[in-house]
Amino acid sequence: MALMITTQLINIVKDCRELFLEGYHADKNVKYKGTVDLVTEYDVAVEKRLTKSLKKAFPDFTVVGEESTKEIIHPKKAIYVDPIDGTTNFVHGLPFCAISVGIWEDGKPVAGVVYNPVLDECFSAELGCGAFLNGERIYVSKQTDFQQSLIATGFPYTKVEKGRDYEWVLSTMAKILPVTRDIRRLGAASIDLCYVACGKFEAYYECNLKPWDVAAGILIVQEAGGKISNENGDKYNLDDHIIACSNTVVHGDLLQHIV
Repeated sequence: MALMITTQLINIVKDCRELFLEGYHADKNVKYKGTVDLVTEYDVAVEKRLTKSLKKAFPDFTVVGEESTKEIIHPKKAIYVDPIDGTTNFVHGLPFCAISVGIWEDGKPVAGVVYNPVLDECFSAELGCGAFLNGERIYVSKQTDFQQSLIATGFPYTKVEKGRDYEWVLSTMAKILPVTRDIRRLGAASIDLCYVACGKFEAYYECNLKPWDVAAGILIVQEAGGKISNENGDKYNLDDHIIACSNTVVHGDLLQHIV
């Protein structure tokens, strides 16, 4: 049965490739869920297509989608769907945007796919079977020196309120920037996680994410040999406020600078 679930997921996700790319290159009807939280007709259309296929392939699972879920729930058998992670990039024509689908059972990740149709990068993982990029096995970076590590992060939509999240973002960047090689901010959590998994980044951290942002990427990182936790180093739960991700080796250094 190994990789059968992932193969199904990849086929379902890639079935949305043309629709995704059509939207990426088209003039879009942009609406606002918040001050800077965008949604397009393509977010809705991709999620609708994904949901239909996922329900048919996995009838015992509940789909929890970004655009269709009014209240975040965690069923025993859940499929977390982000139809376009990085909608702001999608709207502005930046190539860091992806479809993210993560299957969870009993509070644990079982399979995940993150697919960027623009760059044609398909990351996938199934529990106990390793992590892959376009079918080739991937592993986290072997870098041991935090000073020579490239770190990824993101900025929450709550930044506009200039409250706790905003202050935390500024504080952590001030701590991390001088003691690492540099910081990158691509604007799509699912891609940040996958880039840790394939060794492009040594670590990644962010606050105030939603389950569909990370449900697929978490397993991909773990299957590539990486580590996921909250800011205290404890097991990361999908409702935790802060996620910390690394190649495992520099995890302790990362945590010291984000608490």
